[in-house]
Amino acid sequence: MKPQSVVFVDGARTPFGRAGEKGMYWRTRADDMVVAAIIGLLERNPGISPEAIEEVAIAATTQEGDQGLTLGRTAAILAGLPQSVPGYALDRMCAGAMTAVTTVGSAIGVGAMDIGLAGGVEHMGRHPLGADVDPNPRFLSEKLVSPDALNMGITAERLHDRFPQLTKERADAFGMASQQKAEAAYQAGHIQKDLIPVALRSDEGYGLATEDEGRRPGTTMEALAELKTPFRPHGKVTAGNASPLTDGATVAALASEEIANKLGLGVKMRMVSFGFAGVEPEVMGLGPIPSTKKALDKAGLSIEDIGLFELNEAFAVQVLSFLDHYGIADDDPRVNPWGGAIAIGHPLAASGVRLMIQLARQFEERPDVRYGLTAMCVGLGQGGSVIWENPHYTGAE
Repeated sequence: MKPQSVVFVDGARTPFGRAGEKGMYWRTRADDMVVAAIIGLLERNPGISPEAIEEVAIAATTQEGDQGLTLGRTAAILAGLPQSVPGYALDRMCAGAMTAVTTVGSAIGVGAMDIGLAGGVEHMGRHPLGADVDPNPRFLSEKLVSPDALNMGITAERLHDRFPQLTKERADAFGMASQQKAEAAYQAGHIQKDLIPVALRSDEGYGLATEDEGRRPGTTMEALAELKTPFRPHGKVTAGNASPLTDGATVAALASEEIANKLGLGVKMRMVSFGFAGVEPEVMGLGPIPSTKKALDKAGLSIEDIGLFELNEAFAVQVLSFLDHYGIADDDPRVNPWGGAIAIGHPLAASGVRLMIQLARQFEERPDVRYGLTAMCVGLGQGGSVIWENPHYTGAE
């Protein structure tokens, strides 16, 4: 085996839907969402022969029911891939799909394989976060973590406590901007390019999911100020400055650059480095700060070298803590230029590839940008970051 350059060939996803009985995916299986994304991705990349795929890695946070049974393998079979194609499932909560990408990418990087698929799915309507988990009693009895650390909303409130400059007004403004940027991206046709339509069934009959369901482009600061704070009386985290509960699936095709060029697959991004890091579970939102430092150090880069940021908006305060740490303004145009999870949704294990899909599209439009970052916080006190290089970079400033 010999080291190889790892490239992001393409990525696709289902439209994201609101979780729950009123959401469009209530009667759609999680594994069928993954299958739709895989089929759609391969249909638009005919140069990828199904027989050439050497691994299918699909993440899910709650691995039960239609999100269980070694999802990567079952989804591969259901999508019609040859039975010679292996697959597996993995879990790193919100960074599941990101970890699937870095794991498959690592195998390609060391020369163990040439082409693989990586993604994630979460049907939060069917499988709420934490459903049927049985935490080891020692977590709490031995005070290894605070009971609050198991509630993501409370961990976000703790960030507001720790950093008083991270006010509710800043969080609300960031949330409103996310909605506005996502709507502008939709109006420009940026987002729709990578959405795979999904057939739906409801009491009204059959339909087709073609757009993200949870967007609220009419959001105003006045309306946000009136929202309830569900995690704490008189708190700062609301439905307007946090990502909604969401259903959806994502899949990416990764390859060695040599094989991608040989097969004429095209290259949307090159993987430069990645890092995962742990922090106190009680303030899990800080995770992307050390994971990004690790990725930057491994790449020999600094934060000033990053021209585009795709940061997962699990909570506005989490992104703001990252921006403050690295000296980046709340409204920096490099950050989530097409909006983020507050507007589009955050189907947990699927979101990492959604960040990559958007960054890849932005690279196409920004040949002046050489490096981009996808980063996210992870439950139980972790962060994940991947640095990518723009193959369209021309050196222009």
